[in-house]
Amino acid sequence: MAAQTVASTTESTVDLGPAAALSCRECGHRVPLGPVFACQECFGPLEIAYDFSAYDTEELRKRIEAGPANIWRYAPLLPVPADVADKPNINPGWTKLVKADNLARELGVDAGKLFVKDDSGNPTHSFKDRVVAQALEAARAFGFTTLSCSSTGNLAGAVGAAAARAGFRSCVFIPHDLEQGKVVMAAVYGGELVGIEGNYDDVNRFCSELIGDPAGEGWGFVNVNLRPYYAEGSKTLAYEICEQLGWQLPDQLVVPIASGSQLTKIDKGLQELIKLGLVEDKPYKIFGAQALGCSPVSTAFKAGHDVVRPQKPDTIAKSLAIGNPADGPYVLDIARRTGGAVEDVTDEQVVEAIKLLARTEGVFAETAGGVTVGVTKKLLENGLLDPSKSIVVLNTGDGLKTLDAVAGTGLTATIRPSLESFREAGLV
Repeated sequence: MAAQTVASTTESTVDLGPAAALSCRECGHRVPLGPVFACQECFGPLEIAYDFSAYDTEELRKRIEAGPANIWRYAPLLPVPADVADKPNINPGWTKLVKADNLARELGVDAGKLFVKDDSGNPTHSFKDRVVAQALEAARAFGFTTLSCSSTGNLAGAVGAAAARAGFRSCVFIPHDLEQGKVVMAAVYGGELVGIEGNYDDVNRFCSELIGDPAGEGWGFVNVNLRPYYAEGSKTLAYEICEQLGWQLPDQLVVPIASGSQLTKIDKGLQELIKLGLVEDKPYKIFGAQALGCSPVSTAFKAGHDVVRPQKPDTIAKSLAIGNPADGPYVLDIARRTGGAVEDVTDEQVVEAIKLLARTEGVFAETAGGVTVGVTKKLLENGLLDPSKSIVVLNTGDGLKTLDAVAGTGLTATIRPSLESFREAGLV
């Protein structure tokens, strides 16, 4: 189905702004823009190639700064039409960059050097709104009528919300045993939500089969046949961080790893800003963060391997529970190229880190945020992060989605409605 759709809908007439073609990350082979994700020459992953040649740096900066307070301020750098902000979309982005001085004191980081990019403020309370908003515009361009995905939870909700807003049908697929909060949030938007018996990798394989079947005709799978466009949404995290730092590159970033796409596209976004002259070129380090119960990339990194061996996930950080991460080898390349690392933490350390961030900065992170904060702490203890240089830690979702992880947290005391009882409880 995908190849037939490309032949019929994608001659160079598709308006996706500065996007010029799809280019293979492995062999460089280019094809016209269309809903395909693998190179027909070498089966490598396709990604967007742009034509930014007409941009003047200062004019581009002014255009961005005058744009809306969402990801569409960066429309000149994304595969979207120029009028994207006028279309019905969930308009995510421009989330807070929290100066985390309280957490910095706890972790031994110099004052003013630690930041948390808190993407829980997006419409469905996770960074997935960024990538889905981007994929939705591609789905419009290619004439799809159904929006779909394979999901570990957050993406399902983001697709449901975006489809509802844009008037698309949605049908999303999830592992059958996800956290109940994420199931409810995905279902409330009125689309079809289907549980698959198995883990995320089983769900993803099923979706790949559906794409090639007549039953999937007219379906845009945001993280499969629309993946090259979808993935570009993660670049907006890099753009925002640099703009919020006063158009400066951070020295160090700690990024969670599920498929690995977010980390690779953040690096791509930073490189684009450098090439466009929007930030001064300087070294930066990118660190990947995984939960020990699903840590194929960190295992490969520590062993010095270039191949990421799949694992069967067993962790409370279910949004990161992808045992066979598509971008795993590219994450290894970026961590090594920038002088970073890939580290993991136990589920117990994830819970401790969730509570630490909440207690110090008033940010309630989901388990993926617990992974990044926990890994940040571990990297500092091991001397891999420099506490005197800027550090940006990503929190990609809201802790209300993963309440089970901190279910033991509750009342400090139960007292009678009297001052005597209050004093007896030792609360004075």
